[in-house]
Amino acid sequence: MDAQGQERFREFVENRSSALLKTAVLLSGGDRHAAEDLLQNALIKAAGRWQRIDEPEAYVRQILYRQQVSRWRLKWRRRELTVAEPPVGTGGAGASSAAETSAAELRIVMRGALARLTARQRTVLVLRYFEDLPEADVARILGCSVGTVRSTSHRSLARLRVLAPELAGLGLTDAEDSPCRDFSPVEVRP
Repeated sequence: MDAQGQERFREFVENRSSALLKTAVLLSGGDRHAAEDLLQNALIKAAGRWQRIDEPEAYVRQILYRQQVSRWRLKWRRRELTVAEPPVGTGGAGASSAAETSAAELRIVMRGALARLTARQRTVLVLRYFEDLPEADVARILGCSVGTVRSTSHRSLARLRVLAPELAGLGLTDAEDSPCRDFSPVEVRP
């Protein structure tokens, strides 16, 4: 890679890595360390092809999705689930209002519920609702049929309802309404 390409890559990483990390955190079920590894590997792969990439962010996101799919397809994958402990208490120095406290609790509940889904279920929900991709694109990324995406979405939403009944107020439906609309990706903190 020439000096100009290196500078463009450096700027891309500086400007977009935090948004890409938020997606990686959701894909990895809230495990920040796994998300950082996922993003780092994706950026390494992108750096090798940087001169030939037309849309860098789309390319890196595609690598993230495919790497996550590869992780849950591996037979020897880890069986244990690692998640951060939720903060003790509901109010605190950082919460200036009941609405902020409620939103923080909702994020914790949503993150915990997503972490308890299977990797495939979580990946489908993140791609479908957090990334707001159409079913056909999700199917193409995951290498499955549109019907599989629909049925996995349906089962995943049903499982979310069971795992976190507190989310009922969000209107978790299989329609075009996203279950993650109130779960702002900007506010995700592992």
